Amino acid sequence: MPGGGELFARTTRLDDDVDLLAFAGDDGLVFESTEHGLAGRGEALRLPLPVGADRSRRAADVVADALGSIRIEDEVDRPGTGPVAFAALPFDDQASASVIVPTLVVGRAGDGTRWATRTGTAAALASPWSVHEAAPRRRAGAGPSRFTVTSSRTPEDWCGAVAAARDRIRSGALTKVVLARELVVDADEPFSAAEVLERLRAGYPSAYRFSIDGFVGASPELLVSRAGDLVRSHPMAGTAPRSGDPTADARLAASLLASAKDLSEHRITIDAVLDTLLPFCSYVDAEAEPSVAAVANVAHLATLVHGRLSSPPASALALATALHPTPAVGGAPRAEALALRAELELLDRGRYAGPVGWVDAAGNGTFAVAVRSAELDGCRARLFAGGGMVADSDPAAELAETRAKFQAMLSAVVRP
Repeated sequence: MPGGGELFARTTRLDDDVDLLAFAGDDGLVFESTEHGLAGRGEALRLPLPVGADRSRRAADVVADALGSIRIEDEVDRPGTGPVAFAALPFDDQASASVIVPTLVVGRAGDGTRWATRTGTAAALASPWSVHEAAPRRRAGAGPSRFTVTSSRTPEDWCGAVAAARDRIRSGALTKVVLARELVVDADEPFSAAEVLERLRAGYPSAYRFSIDGFVGASPELLVSRAGDLVRSHPMAGTAPRSGDPTADARLAASLLASAKDLSEHRITIDAVLDTLLPFCSYVDAEAEPSVAAVANVAHLATLVHGRLSSPPASALALATALHPTPAVGGAPRAEALALRAELELLDRGRYAGPVGWVDAAGNGTFAVAVRSAELDGCRARLFAGGGMVADSDPAAELAETRAKFQAMLSAVVRP
């Protein structure tokens, strides 16, 4: 821990509103939605997480122990106050991962409550501070103006992989596999995470927007949230493009709700989420029928899952790592689908489609599925989009679906 010594966390109310994206800047941390938002700066702790198949069990213990060792003064006492750990975990549980506990976090709740939490040694917390002084200055310069977009794999080659996956599914080897594509965007100047996130906020106000260690995105999909003993998940699987014309989009939504292929793909995901959450819950249920969630240029089938956790309630991080990867991003059955993905996808997903979010010392937290995302590294951005393959999948239609999904990040990264 920086400077050594015991860590303290002090949460106080804020009277003034703070723009979370401006507060985080390019090098801070953000996770925000319409309901709740957190932004952090600095590092009180960076905790490496265990690697391997049992990460889901051990990672939550590592974070809970670290947060539990911090002495807390909290005058607000609600989810997201006290010390908070931000995480953007890789898709592959064999890849290295860490969580970050910032030295300063600013939070807001849907009811208007605002707060700030400082985490550090007693000496550090005794020094004077100001939220506005802690916010970074806007980076000077116009930013990138020239871009080159390259597909890491030709569309024809990727469609061949889709056909191979579909044929394997038809043989009875598995039920669903998810294959992703990558676009690489090279620019003449470094990308600004804050500017990309601002454009995502404007274009996707209902999404879960995040920026953690150069990983940015706007996901429509809630993996899991925990507040006290209440748990929610909002899985999405089954996608159709939107045109922007209300009449045409209404027809597309009706077709999506009537599509046997998409309904089957969606049911696989809902059943897996229910089966995973059930051991943690005294009660868990899902909406009887899916609804259509419209997200800018695409629409998804979505079903709300909700329940009450058994005592003592599992932490949001434990629930997120247990659920990951859902069939929406990993396929089913899980082991067979992941093996086929590795064989056919030929892509290091990094943090794409992994859990991204936060957890506090009480175990409350929110994690989204990190789709509609990009890895920013100086003048280069890696963008990802994928789709679920089932027995009725058509390679050309799956390619069109990924192109529609790419538009979310391309419109935020590549600007006129």
